[in-house]
Amino acid sequence: MLNFLYTTAIGRIMLKPLVSPAFSKAAAKFFSSPLSKGLVNHYIDKYDIDMSEYSDMPYRSFNDFFTRRKEIKAAQDNVSALNPCDAFLSVYKISDTLTMNIKQSEYTIADLLDDKELAQHFEGGLCCVFRLEPQHYHHYLYPVDGVIKIRKRIDGVLHSVRPVCCEAYPVWFCNSREYVVIDSSLFGNVVQMEVGALLVGKINNSSGDAAVKGSEKGYFEYGGSTIILLFEKDSIQLLPDYNAVIDTKKETPVEAGTILGQKTGG
Repeated sequence: MLNFLYTTAIGRIMLKPLVSPAFSKAAAKFFSSPLSKGLVNHYIDKYDIDMSEYSDMPYRSFNDFFTRRKEIKAAQDNVSALNPCDAFLSVYKISDTLTMNIKQSEYTIADLLDDKELAQHFEGGLCCVFRLEPQHYHHYLYPVDGVIKIRKRIDGVLHSVRPVCCEAYPVWFCNSREYVVIDSSLFGNVVQMEVGALLVGKINNSSGDAAVKGSEKGYFEYGGSTIILLFEKDSIQLLPDYNAVIDTKKETPVEAGTILGQKTGG
């Protein structure tokens, strides 16, 4: 279905109303109602979800199931940044012209952030993209300690974040998204951004002025979605497995709370 919607002329005409926030809000009402409970067992079977990680409890709706919690034991040391979620990770270098080459297209950090001045901080840095699929745990953590100095929400549409969709549209820069800028004593300025996706009009983030590494920042409601981290130039040394996928357009699986990389020289 996604191939049809994103790669054919008729599909793209049909796609426009489907990616509107209004459509996702209407779908959210159904997924939050008792009428959706019947989807839970089918979803568990379809995505082969290991429910032993979660407490045994009744779910009043599909969204009640989707936002279920599990315990995450985050790595603790003084020099590391963490993977914020369970996901597939890809990594891109941010060039001296503040662009990234993704799926054979050039994307600018200024467009992503909707802020040219802020984008300058990340010239020559790294962009880490965490793509969550339906089977993943959809709560996410702060990757570093620090002070939150900027919060911003950017309204947009809600495309799917599956690879076929990202190849057809600049999804990250069209979709509704929220981000914070964390002033970290170890890593300098770090951006943590949540990107909504098809049927995910709801991003639930905590408030407050402090980012505590390994603590929960928020969660997505139903659907796949994306988290993006931006690091300044020479601020982080990724673990070898993650460093190996930089600019390869390959994805590697990661788990929330595990080490992403360390302070350069740490």
